[in-house]
Amino acid sequence: MSVYTTVDRGELLTWLEPLCLGDLIDHAGIAAGMQNSNYFVTTTGGRFVLTLFEGIETAALDFYLTLQDSLAQSGIPCPCPLSSGDGRHWRWLAGKPAALLTCLPGAALESPYAGHCGIVGDMLARLHLAAANLADPLPNPCGAVWRQTVGATLLPLLSPDERTLLADELAFQSAQDYALLPRGIIHADLFRDNVLWDAEGRLSGILDFYFAGEDALLFDLAVVANDWCGDEASLKALIAGYERQRPLSEAERDAWPAMRRAAALRFWLLRLEVRHSPRRGEVVTIKNPDDFRHLLARFRLAPEALPR
Repeated sequence: MSVYTTVDRGELLTWLEPLCLGDLIDHAGIAAGMQNSNYFVTTTGGRFVLTLFEGIETAALDFYLTLQDSLAQSGIPCPCPLSSGDGRHWRWLAGKPAALLTCLPGAALESPYAGHCGIVGDMLARLHLAAANLADPLPNPCGAVWRQTVGATLLPLLSPDERTLLADELAFQSAQDYALLPRGIIHADLFRDNVLWDAEGRLSGILDFYFAGEDALLFDLAVVANDWCGDEASLKALIAGYERQRPLSEAERDAWPAMRRAAALRFWLLRLEVRHSPRRGEVVTIKNPDDFRHLLARFRLAPEALPR
C-alpha cells in the first residue's frame, strides 16, 4: 500500500456521503505496500480503509471486490467492501476507481513462529475452498504468461549475472507443465504484512486481494512458504496446517521444488519492474528485489522436497 493519488478532504466528504457513515474525522495515507493508494478513513461511524486503484481495469476490480465480499460472507476474515445505494462496491474518486472497506483489527508479525505458520496454512486452504465456487474468475495477473513477458522485457536492463540467471530460469519455467495441478482462485500475495493477528495470537485479518486470480493452488502455498518459512519447522507447520483442510496430491508434491522457484521468480520480477520503472507518488514503497533473487538462486542450487 502506497499513496500515488492525493485525496483532499472536500472531495472525500462528497464521495463518502452516499455511505451514511457519519461525520468525517480524519483521513491519512498508508505507506506500506506497493501497488495502490490507501488511506485510513475515520468517521463517527467507525474506521475504514479507502483504496484508490492505480492501473487496475474496472472489470478486474469488480472481481476483486466481489471475491472479498464473498469470502467475508463465508467466514474468511478479510476486508469487506461497502456499497452505496446502487449496490456498487466502487465509485470514482480523484479520477481513480475507489472503494471503502472494513478495517480489521490486529497487527502484522515481522517474525512469526512455526505455530503462526500452521494457522496461516489452515486459513489459506480454507480460503481456497471458500473461493472454489465463485463464478467467472480472472486469471492470475502475474501468472506464467506475465512472468515470461515481463522477464523478457527486463533482460536488457540487468547486470550480466542477473541476466544469465533470469534467462535460464525463464527457460526452465517455460518447460514446466503445471496444467494438471489442482486449480482455483488464489490470493497470490499472502506475505506477512498482509496477515493480521490480535492480542491473543489469533489470525484476525487477510488483506490485499488485488493480485488474486485463477491459478495452481500450489503456487499460492509456495508464495506463502517463501515469505513465512525461514526454517524446516515453520515449513512443516505450514504444510500440516494446509493439509488439515485440503490434502496435497502426489502431482503437487512432485511439482513443489519447481513451484517454489516460480513463486520466487514472480516476486523478483515484480520488484525489478518497480525498480526499473518507478511510479511517482506522495508516499511510495520500493522493496529490494535482491531478496528474491537470492532465494531463487538458493532453490536452484539446493531444491527442497515438500515435507510430509
